[in-house]
Amino acid sequence: MDEDLGAAGDVTSNALVPPDALGSGELVAKEQLVLAGLEAFTRVFHYVDPEVKVEHLQRDGTELKPKAVAAKVSGRLRSLLAAERTALNIVQRMSGIATLSQQARTAVRGSKLQVLDTRKTAPGMRGLSKEAVRLGGASNHRFGLFDGILIKDNHIAAVGGSIREALRRAQANAPRLVKIEIEVTNLEQLVEAIEGGADVVMLDNMDDEQIRKAVEITAGRVPLEVSGGVALERLPRLAKLGVDFVSMGSLTHSARAMDLSLEIATTRSSKGAKASRKRRG
Repeated sequence: MDEDLGAAGDVTSNALVPPDALGSGELVAKEQLVLAGLEAFTRVFHYVDPEVKVEHLQRDGTELKPKAVAAKVSGRLRSLLAAERTALNIVQRMSGIATLSQQARTAVRGSKLQVLDTRKTAPGMRGLSKEAVRLGGASNHRFGLFDGILIKDNHIAAVGGSIREALRRAQANAPRLVKIEIEVTNLEQLVEAIEGGADVVMLDNMDDEQIRKAVEITAGRVPLEVSGGVALERLPRLAKLGVDFVSMGSLTHSARAMDLSLEIATTRSSKGAKASRKRRG
């Protein structure tokens, strides 16, 4: 809201709308989607004006059909107009992530494969993005660099290119009980990672045949995670190959904003005039 209001506030609404004018609005789904972000939606309005009333008619994680009303807002018209864009931006983005996450989870249903997100989130939106992933039925990987060890190619290069040395240093210096995951790009590195004591091995940008061989080599000794540009249509094949996890950056960096609108109507103005307006997402 600080970004949107700046120092001058909503100069358009302040110029056109009397300070005592009241209004109400409905958050409406314009397409089928998984709803996410109602709590953040509510907090935006309360940040602008604690007296705005927000009524939830649906629950986060619910699949909505077109024309379904998810929430209602009422209060000072200036406040509703000032908050609507930021509130919509959040719920549209989170609903997009939740909807895509549900599609991914559905694609692997009936298998052991678990769909994970990544750290590829918009700056400042990680907590909300990862909440939306969970609401869609997928799972969270690390929240940040602080809560898990994931040794990637640049880390391996930083210790001279040795898988074994990277694992040795991690095991010697990592906090207790923290699992150590390492990224490999070929089957030789996979063998090194298993022999070096990795807790989880990430198979980066491997094709289906390489992954099939990796599952055979591993023989259940460590969990395997597939990563690298995985699209929805590939998920059923990966589920059949027998890997444990698939991480998809697209869940949070490529999900499109879903189409919701906030339709606001004036309920009373200082002159008693009646008017209405509509804002579409």
